[in-house]
Amino acid sequence: MDLNHELLSFIHQSPTMYHAAASAADILRKAGFVELKESDSWQLEKGGAYFTTRNGSSLLAWKMPKDDYTGFMITAAHSDSPLLKIKENAEVSGEGYVRLSVEKYGGTLLSPWLDRPLGIAGRITVRDKDGFHTCLVNSEKPVAIIPNVAIHMNREANEKASYNMAVDMLPLYKEEDSALPSFKAMIASLAGVKEKDILTTDLYLYNCQAGTLWHDYISSPRLDDLQCAFAGLQALLNCKVDKAVPLLCIFDNEEVGSYTIQGADSTLLSDVLERIFEASGKTGQERMTALRNSFMVSADNGHAVHPNHPEYKDPNHAPRMNKGVVIKYNASQSYTSDAVSAAVFKLVCEKAKVPYQYYANRADLRGGSTLGNISSSHVSIHTVDIGLAQLAMHSCYETAGAKDMEYLFTALKAFFSQTLTCDKDQYTLQ
Repeated sequence: MDLNHELLSFIHQSPTMYHAAASAADILRKAGFVELKESDSWQLEKGGAYFTTRNGSSLLAWKMPKDDYTGFMITAAHSDSPLLKIKENAEVSGEGYVRLSVEKYGGTLLSPWLDRPLGIAGRITVRDKDGFHTCLVNSEKPVAIIPNVAIHMNREANEKASYNMAVDMLPLYKEEDSALPSFKAMIASLAGVKEKDILTTDLYLYNCQAGTLWHDYISSPRLDDLQCAFAGLQALLNCKVDKAVPLLCIFDNEEVGSYTIQGADSTLLSDVLERIFEASGKTGQERMTALRNSFMVSADNGHAVHPNHPEYKDPNHAPRMNKGVVIKYNASQSYTSDAVSAAVFKLVCEKAKVPYQYYANRADLRGGSTLGNISSSHVSIHTVDIGLAQLAMHSCYETAGAKDMEYLFTALKAFFSQTLTCDKDQYTLQ
Protein backbone atom coordinates (compact mmCIF):
# COMPACT_ATOMS: atom_id res chain seq x y z
CA MET A 1 0.00 0.00 0.00
CA ASP A 2 2.92 2.35 0.61
CA LEU A 3 3.96 1.86 -3.01
CA ASN A 4 0.46 2.80 -4.17
CA HIS A 5 0.47 5.93 -2.02
CA GLU A 6 3.82 6.89 -3.51
CA LEU A 7 2.37 6.28 -6.99
CA LEU A 8 -0.58 8.59 -6.28
CA SER A 9 1.82 11.27 -5.08
CA PHE A 10 3.90 10.87 -8.24
CA ILE A 11 0.80 11.13 -10.44
CA HIS A 12 -0.40 14.21 -8.56
CA GLN A 13 2.93 15.89 -9.25
CA SER A 14 2.81 14.85 -12.92
CA PRO A 15 -0.21 16.41 -14.66
CA THR A 16 1.65 16.46 -18.00
CA MET A 17 4.52 14.61 -19.64
CA TYR A 18 6.86 17.50 -18.79
CA HIS A 19 6.00 17.28 -15.11
CA ALA A 20 6.33 13.48 -15.16
CA ALA A 21 9.88 13.71 -16.49
CA ALA A 22 10.72 16.45 -13.97
CA SER A 23 9.24 14.42 -11.08
CA ALA A 24 11.23 11.34 -12.10
CA ALA A 25 14.40 13.44 -12.40
CA ASP A 26 13.89 14.84 -8.89
CA ILE A 27 13.54 11.32 -7.46
CA LEU A 28 16.70 10.20 -9.26
CA ARG A 29 18.74 13.20 -8.08
CA LYS A 30 17.73 12.53 -4.47
CA ALA A 31 18.87 8.92 -4.94
CA GLY A 32 22.32 10.07 -6.09
CA PHE A 33 21.93 9.72 -9.86
CA VAL A 34 24.03 12.16 -11.88
CA GLU A 35 22.31 14.12 -14.64
CA LEU A 36 24.04 14.09 -18.01
CA LYS A 37 23.19 16.65 -20.67
CA GLU A 38 23.04 15.56 -24.30
CA SER A 39 24.92 18.73 -25.21
CA ASP A 40 27.93 17.71 -23.06
CA SER A 41 30.55 14.99 -23.32
CA TRP A 42 29.86 12.01 -21.08
CA GLN A 43 32.30 10.45 -18.64
CA LEU A 44 30.94 7.33 -16.95
CA GLU A 45 32.37 5.65 -13.88
CA LYS A 46 32.01 1.99 -12.99
CA GLY A 47 29.36 1.67 -10.31
CA GLY A 48 27.89 5.08 -11.19
CA ALA A 49 24.21 5.94 -11.71
CA TYR A 50 23.10 8.39 -14.39
CA PHE A 51 20.14 9.88 -16.22
CA THR A 52 19.50 12.16 -19.16
CA THR A 53 16.42 13.88 -20.57
CA ARG A 54 15.34 15.04 -24.02
CA ASN A 55 12.98 17.94 -24.73
CA GLY A 56 11.96 17.99 -21.08
CA SER A 57 9.51 15.10 -21.46
CA SER A 58 11.52 11.90 -22.03
CA LEU A 59 14.00 10.43 -19.57
CA LEU A 60 16.51 7.57 -19.60
CA ALA A 61 18.24 6.38 -16.42
CA TRP A 62 20.71 3.58 -15.77
CA LYS A 63 23.25 2.08 -13.39
CA MET A 64 26.73 1.02 -14.43
CA PRO A 65 28.06 -2.30 -13.07
CA LYS A 66 31.22 -2.20 -10.98
CA ASP A 67 32.95 -4.40 -13.53
CA ASP A 68 32.57 -4.79 -17.29
CA TYR A 69 29.04 -5.37 -18.57
CA THR A 70 27.71 -7.98 -20.98
CA GLY A 71 24.49 -6.28 -22.13
CA PHE A 72 21.47 -4.21 -21.13
CA MET A 73 18.25 -5.05 -19.28
CA ILE A 74 15.87 -2.32 -20.46
CA THR A 75 12.38 -1.36 -19.30
CA ALA A 76 10.40 1.15 -21.37
CA ALA A 77 7.23 3.04 -20.44
CA HIS A 78 5.79 6.41 -21.46
CA SER A 79 5.25 9.76 -19.77
CA ASP A 80 2.24 11.03 -21.74
CA SER A 81 -1.46 10.31 -21.36
CA PRO A 82 -4.48 11.26 -23.48
CA LEU A 83 -5.26 14.91 -22.72
CA LEU A 84 -6.92 18.01 -24.14
CA LYS A 85 -4.30 20.37 -25.55
CA ILE A 86 -4.95 24.11 -25.41
CA LYS A 87 -4.33 25.89 -28.70
CA GLU A 88 -1.90 28.78 -28.97
CA ASN A 89 -4.50 31.56 -29.35
CA ALA A 90 -6.73 30.04 -26.74
CA GLU A 91 -9.51 32.48 -25.88
CA VAL A 92 -12.86 32.17 -27.67
CA SER A 93 -15.49 34.80 -26.74
CA GLY A 94 -19.25 34.69 -27.27
CA GLU A 95 -22.58 34.50 -25.43
CA GLY A 96 -21.00 36.40 -22.55
CA TYR A 97 -18.39 33.71 -21.89
CA VAL A 98 -14.69 33.23 -22.50
CA ARG A 99 -13.91 29.65 -23.49
CA LEU A 100 -10.66 27.94 -24.46
CA SER A 101 -9.97 26.40 -27.85
CA VAL A 102 -8.69 22.84 -27.47
CA GLU A 103 -7.88 19.73 -29.49
CA LYS A 104 -7.46 16.08 -28.61
CA TYR A 105 -4.05 14.73 -27.70
CA GLY A 106 -4.15 10.98 -28.21
CA GLY A 107 -7.16 8.66 -28.28
CA THR A 108 -9.00 10.48 -25.53
CA LEU A 109 -12.28 9.09 -24.19
CA LEU A 110 -14.22 12.36 -24.19
CA SER A 111 -17.34 11.88 -22.05
CA PRO A 112 -15.51 11.62 -18.68
CA TRP A 113 -14.04 15.12 -19.21
CA LEU A 114 -17.46 16.76 -18.95
CA ASP A 115 -18.53 18.44 -15.69
CA ARG A 116 -15.16 17.92 -14.00
CA PRO A 117 -13.12 20.75 -12.47
CA LEU A 118 -10.07 21.03 -14.71
CA GLY A 119 -6.59 22.38 -14.08
CA ILE A 120 -4.09 23.68 -16.62
CA ALA A 121 -0.46 22.62 -16.79
CA GLY A 122 2.41 22.30 -19.23
CA ARG A 123 5.40 24.36 -20.27
CA ILE A 124 5.98 27.77 -21.76
CA THR A 125 8.92 29.44 -23.47
CA VAL A 126 9.95 32.74 -21.92
CA ARG A 127 12.04 35.42 -23.60
CA ASP A 128 15.26 36.42 -21.81
CA LYS A 129 18.30 38.55 -22.66
CA ASP A 130 20.09 35.70 -24.42
CA GLY A 131 17.14 34.11 -26.20
CA PHE A 132 14.57 32.11 -24.25
CA HIS A 133 14.17 29.41 -21.61
CA THR A 134 11.43 26.92 -20.81
CA CYS A 135 9.35 27.02 -17.66
CA LEU A 136 6.85 24.53 -16.18
CA VAL A 137 3.46 25.82 -15.08
CA ASN A 138 0.66 24.18 -13.11
CA SER A 139 -2.51 25.86 -11.85
CA GLU A 140 -2.73 23.18 -9.09
CA LYS A 141 -6.44 24.00 -8.79
CA PRO A 142 -9.50 24.06 -11.06
CA VAL A 143 -9.61 26.96 -13.51
CA ALA A 144 -11.98 25.60 -16.18
CA ILE A 145 -14.88 23.19 -16.76
CA ILE A 146 -16.57 21.63 -19.78
CA PRO A 147 -20.30 21.76 -19.01
CA ASN A 148 -22.73 19.16 -20.26
CA VAL A 149 -25.97 20.16 -21.98
CA ALA A 150 -28.89 19.60 -19.61
CA ILE A 151 -31.08 16.58 -20.27
CA HIS A 152 -34.06 18.95 -20.71
CA MET A 153 -32.44 20.43 -23.82
CA ASN A 154 -31.02 17.19 -25.23
CA ARG A 155 -33.53 14.45 -24.47
CA GLU A 156 -31.48 11.85 -26.37
CA ALA A 157 -28.25 12.54 -24.48
CA ASN A 158 -28.31 9.12 -22.82
CA GLU A 159 -29.10 7.26 -26.05
CA LYS A 160 -27.10 9.09 -28.72
CA ALA A 161 -24.05 10.62 -27.09
CA SER A 162 -21.50 12.14 -29.50
CA TYR A 163 -19.08 15.01 -29.06
CA ASN A 164 -17.79 17.58 -31.52
CA MET A 165 -14.37 18.81 -30.39
CA ALA A 166 -14.98 22.28 -31.88
CA VAL A 167 -18.39 22.67 -30.21
CA ASP A 168 -19.05 20.39 -27.24
CA MET A 169 -15.56 20.21 -25.72
CA LEU A 170 -14.65 23.90 -25.29
CA PRO A 171 -13.92 24.51 -21.60
CA LEU A 172 -15.46 27.51 -19.86
CA TYR A 173 -12.76 29.78 -18.45
CA LYS A 174 -14.66 32.87 -17.25
CA GLU A 175 -17.36 35.40 -18.12
CA GLU A 176 -16.52 38.15 -20.60
CA ASP A 177 -17.09 40.95 -18.08
CA SER A 178 -15.24 39.16 -15.28
CA ALA A 179 -12.41 40.90 -13.43
CA LEU A 180 -10.37 37.70 -13.67
CA PRO A 181 -7.17 38.01 -15.73
CA SER A 182 -7.00 36.89 -19.34
CA PHE A 183 -5.87 33.33 -19.96
CA LYS A 184 -2.38 34.36 -21.02
CA ALA A 185 -2.08 36.75 -18.06
CA MET A 186 -3.03 33.90 -15.72
CA ILE A 187 -0.34 31.67 -17.24
CA ALA A 188 2.23 34.46 -16.84
CA SER A 189 1.24 34.85 -13.20
CA LEU A 190 1.61 31.11 -12.57
CA ALA A 191 5.11 31.21 -14.06
CA GLY A 192 6.09 34.45 -12.33
CA VAL A 193 6.98 36.13 -15.63
CA LYS A 194 5.71 39.06 -17.65
CA GLU A 195 2.95 38.29 -20.12
CA LYS A 196 4.81 40.04 -22.94
CA ASP A 197 7.80 37.74 -22.42
CA ILE A 198 5.86 34.52 -23.14
CA LEU A 199 6.82 33.40 -26.63
CA THR A 200 4.72 30.25 -26.99
CA THR A 201 3.17 27.42 -24.97
CA ASP A 202 2.54 23.66 -24.66
CA LEU A 203 -0.42 23.65 -22.27
CA TYR A 204 -2.99 20.98 -21.42
CA LEU A 205 -6.16 20.58 -19.40
CA TYR A 206 -6.00 17.89 -16.73
CA ASN A 207 -8.40 16.30 -14.26
CA CYS A 208 -7.88 17.83 -10.82
CA GLN A 209 -9.56 14.95 -9.00
CA ALA A 210 -7.10 13.23 -6.68
CA GLY A 211 -6.38 9.55 -6.98
CA THR A 212 -7.68 7.22 -4.29
CA LEU A 213 -7.33 3.71 -2.90
CA TRP A 214 -10.57 1.86 -2.22
CA HIS A 215 -11.24 -1.80 -1.46
CA ASP A 216 -8.66 -3.64 -3.59
CA TYR A 217 -8.49 -0.96 -6.28
CA ILE A 218 -6.64 2.20 -7.15
CA SER A 219 -8.43 4.91 -9.15
CA SER A 220 -6.61 7.92 -10.52
CA PRO A 221 -5.94 10.05 -13.56
CA ARG A 222 -3.10 8.94 -15.85
CA LEU A 223 -2.62 5.37 -14.60
CA ASP A 224 -1.88 4.66 -18.26
CA ASP A 225 1.09 4.81 -18.27
CA LEU A 226 2.49 6.53 -15.17
CA GLN A 227 1.81 3.37 -13.19
CA CYS A 228 4.31 1.43 -15.29
CA ALA A 229 6.73 4.36 -15.44
CA PHE A 230 6.74 4.68 -11.66
CA ALA A 231 7.08 0.93 -11.10
CA GLY A 232 10.08 0.92 -13.44
CA LEU A 233 11.60 3.90 -11.65
CA GLN A 234 11.28 2.28 -8.23
CA ALA A 235 12.58 -1.02 -9.60
CA LEU A 236 15.67 0.71 -10.99
CA LEU A 237 16.33 2.46 -7.68
CA ASN A 238 16.10 -0.81 -5.73
CA CYS A 239 17.66 -3.36 -8.08
CA LYS A 240 21.01 -5.06 -7.63
CA VAL A 241 23.48 -4.57 -10.47
CA ASP A 242 25.39 -7.63 -11.66
CA LYS A 243 26.87 -8.02 -15.16
CA ALA A 244 24.22 -6.13 -17.16
CA VAL A 245 23.31 -2.45 -17.27
CA PRO A 246 19.75 -1.88 -15.95
CA LEU A 247 18.27 0.94 -18.02
CA LEU A 248 14.88 2.65 -17.72
CA CYS A 249 13.31 4.52 -20.66
CA ILE A 250 10.36 6.85 -20.12
CA PHE A 251 9.42 8.03 -23.60
CA ASP A 252 7.04 10.84 -24.53
CA ASN A 253 4.41 10.88 -27.30
CA GLU A 254 3.42 7.21 -27.23
CA GLU A 255 -0.23 8.28 -27.35
CA VAL A 256 0.25 10.01 -30.72
CA GLY A 257 2.48 7.49 -32.47
CA SER A 258 5.95 8.08 -30.93
CA TYR A 259 7.33 9.75 -34.10
CA THR A 260 9.03 12.73 -32.40
CA ILE A 261 12.62 13.47 -31.41
CA GLN A 262 11.79 12.34 -27.86
CA GLY A 263 9.51 9.41 -28.75
CA ALA A 264 10.24 5.71 -29.03
CA ASP A 265 10.33 6.17 -32.82
CA SER A 266 13.44 8.33 -32.53
CA THR A 267 17.15 7.79 -32.04
CA LEU A 268 16.95 8.56 -28.30
CA LEU A 269 17.59 5.03 -27.04
CA SER A 270 20.19 4.21 -29.69
CA ASP A 271 21.93 7.54 -29.03
CA VAL A 272 22.19 6.82 -25.31
CA LEU A 273 23.39 3.26 -25.86
CA GLU A 274 26.01 4.50 -28.32
CA ARG A 275 27.27 7.05 -25.80
CA ILE A 276 27.46 4.42 -23.07
CA PHE A 277 29.44 2.19 -25.44
CA GLU A 278 31.72 5.09 -26.36
CA ALA A 279 32.35 6.05 -22.73
CA SER A 280 33.05 2.39 -21.92
CA GLY A 281 35.57 1.96 -24.73
CA LYS A 282 33.61 -0.82 -26.45
CA THR A 283 34.70 -1.87 -29.94
CA GLY A 284 32.19 -2.39 -32.74
CA GLN A 285 32.20 -6.15 -32.24
CA GLU A 286 31.76 -5.77 -28.49
CA ARG A 287 28.81 -3.43 -29.01
CA MET A 288 27.00 -5.89 -31.26
CA THR A 289 27.67 -8.71 -28.80
CA ALA A 290 26.27 -6.61 -25.94
CA LEU A 291 23.07 -5.92 -27.91
CA ARG A 292 22.58 -9.64 -28.55
CA ASN A 293 22.82 -10.20 -24.79
CA SER A 294 20.22 -7.52 -24.08
CA PHE A 295 16.47 -7.56 -23.54
CA MET A 296 13.63 -5.03 -23.33
CA VAL A 297 10.39 -5.04 -21.35
CA SER A 298 7.85 -2.66 -22.90
CA ALA A 299 5.52 -1.79 -20.03
CA ASP A 300 2.15 -0.25 -20.83
CA ASN A 301 -1.15 -1.07 -19.14
CA GLY A 302 -3.70 -3.39 -20.74
CA HIS A 303 -7.44 -4.01 -20.61
CA ALA A 304 -9.00 -5.86 -17.70
CA VAL A 305 -12.23 -7.80 -18.19
CA HIS A 306 -15.00 -5.20 -17.96
CA PRO A 307 -17.56 -6.01 -15.23
CA ASN A 308 -20.50 -4.77 -17.33
CA HIS A 309 -19.26 -5.77 -20.79
CA PRO A 310 -17.48 -9.14 -20.60
CA GLU A 311 -18.40 -9.68 -24.27
CA TYR A 312 -15.37 -7.60 -25.30
CA LYS A 313 -12.88 -10.11 -23.92
CA ASP A 314 -11.17 -13.00 -25.65
CA PRO A 315 -12.27 -16.04 -23.60
CA ASN A 316 -8.76 -17.40 -23.02
CA HIS A 317 -6.89 -14.07 -22.78
CA ALA A 318 -8.95 -12.05 -20.32
CA PRO A 319 -6.79 -10.59 -17.52
CA ARG A 320 -8.28 -9.53 -14.21
CA MET A 321 -7.14 -6.84 -11.83
CA ASN A 322 -5.07 -7.98 -8.82
CA LYS A 323 -4.14 -11.24 -10.56
CA GLY A 324 -0.65 -10.37 -11.73
CA VAL A 325 1.35 -8.86 -14.55
CA VAL A 326 -0.17 -9.15 -18.03
CA ILE A 327 1.83 -10.46 -21.01
CA LYS A 328 0.31 -8.99 -24.20
CA TYR A 329 0.16 -10.71 -27.59
CA ASN A 330 -0.85 -9.61 -31.10
CA ALA A 331 -0.28 -11.50 -34.35
CA SER A 332 0.32 -8.24 -36.26
CA GLN A 333 3.00 -7.29 -33.72
CA SER A 334 1.16 -4.30 -32.29
CA TYR A 335 2.49 -6.03 -29.20
CA THR A 336 5.94 -7.44 -29.81
CA SER A 337 5.75 -10.49 -27.53
CA ASP A 338 6.69 -13.77 -29.18
CA ALA A 339 7.57 -17.23 -27.89
CA VAL A 340 11.15 -16.22 -27.06
CA SER A 341 10.52 -12.87 -25.39
CA ALA A 342 7.48 -14.12 -23.47
CA ALA A 343 9.47 -17.11 -22.24
CA VAL A 344 12.19 -14.83 -20.86
CA PHE A 345 9.69 -12.73 -18.96
CA LYS A 346 7.76 -15.73 -17.65
CA LEU A 347 11.01 -17.09 -16.19
CA VAL A 348 11.67 -13.71 -14.57
CA CYS A 349 8.20 -13.73 -12.98
CA GLU A 350 8.49 -17.32 -11.81
CA LYS A 351 11.88 -16.67 -10.24
CA ALA A 352 10.45 -13.60 -8.46
CA LYS A 353 7.27 -15.50 -7.49
CA VAL A 354 5.09 -12.99 -9.33
CA PRO A 355 1.84 -14.20 -10.94
CA TYR A 356 1.32 -13.49 -14.63
CA GLN A 357 -1.58 -13.69 -17.06
CA TYR A 358 -2.23 -13.20 -20.77
CA TYR A 359 -3.97 -10.63 -22.93
CA ALA A 360 -4.94 -10.70 -26.61
CA ASN A 361 -7.64 -8.75 -28.42
CA ARG A 362 -10.79 -10.57 -29.40
CA ALA A 363 -10.10 -11.57 -33.01
CA ASP A 364 -12.86 -9.35 -34.44
CA LEU A 365 -11.90 -6.25 -32.44
CA ARG A 366 -9.02 -3.95 -33.32
CA GLY A 367 -6.85 -3.13 -30.33
CA GLY A 368 -4.27 -0.48 -29.58
CA SER A 369 -0.51 -0.57 -29.87
CA THR A 370 2.40 0.55 -27.74
CA LEU A 371 6.09 1.43 -27.93
CA GLY A 372 7.75 -1.98 -27.82
CA ASN A 373 7.78 -2.76 -31.53
CA ILE A 374 8.57 0.87 -32.40
CA SER A 375 11.59 1.06 -30.10
CA SER A 376 12.93 -2.37 -31.09
CA SER A 377 12.88 -1.30 -34.74
CA HIS A 378 15.62 1.21 -33.83
CA VAL A 379 17.51 -1.02 -31.38
CA SER A 380 17.05 -4.62 -32.52
CA ILE A 381 16.78 -6.62 -29.33
CA HIS A 382 14.21 -9.12 -28.09
CA THR A 383 11.25 -7.32 -26.53
CA VAL A 384 8.17 -8.39 -24.60
CA ASP A 385 5.04 -6.27 -24.11
CA ILE A 386 3.55 -6.35 -20.64
CA GLY A 387 1.40 -4.18 -18.39
CA LEU A 388 -1.19 -4.20 -15.64
CA ALA A 389 -4.89 -4.84 -16.10
CA GLN A 390 -7.03 -1.72 -15.80
CA LEU A 391 -10.50 -0.39 -16.55
CA ALA A 392 -11.51 2.73 -18.51
CA MET A 393 -8.27 3.08 -20.44
CA HIS A 394 -7.87 6.56 -21.98
CA SER A 395 -10.46 8.02 -19.63
CA CYS A 396 -9.38 10.98 -17.50
CA TYR A 397 -9.98 8.73 -14.46
CA GLU A 398 -8.94 5.07 -14.59
CA THR A 399 -9.01 2.07 -12.25
CA ALA A 400 -6.50 -0.73 -11.64
CA GLY A 401 -5.74 -3.35 -9.01
CA ALA A 402 -3.96 -2.18 -5.87
CA LYS A 403 -2.12 -5.51 -5.47
CA ASP A 404 -0.75 -5.42 -9.01
CA MET A 405 1.54 -2.48 -8.33
CA GLU A 406 3.63 -4.64 -6.00
CA TYR A 407 3.65 -7.46 -8.54
CA LEU A 408 4.98 -5.22 -11.30
CA PHE A 409 7.58 -3.57 -9.06
CA THR A 410 8.83 -6.97 -7.89
CA ALA A 411 8.99 -8.37 -11.42
CA LEU A 412 10.85 -5.37 -12.85
CA LYS A 413 13.26 -5.25 -9.91
CA ALA A 414 14.07 -8.91 -10.50
CA PHE A 415 14.40 -8.27 -14.24
CA PHE A 416 16.81 -5.35 -13.77
CA SER A 417 18.92 -7.46 -11.39
CA GLN A 418 19.49 -10.30 -13.87
CA THR A 419 21.78 -10.93 -16.83
CA LEU A 420 20.69 -12.46 -20.13
CA THR A 421 23.03 -14.54 -22.26
CA CYS A 422 22.01 -15.48 -25.79
CA ASP A 423 23.89 -18.27 -27.60
CA LYS A 424 22.03 -18.66 -30.89
CA ASP A 425 18.79 -20.38 -29.73
CA GLN A 426 19.91 -20.98 -26.16
CA TYR A 427 18.98 -18.33 -23.55
CA THR A 428 20.28 -18.13 -20.00
CA LEU A 429 19.05 -15.88 -17.17
CA GLN A 430 21.30 -15.38 -14.15
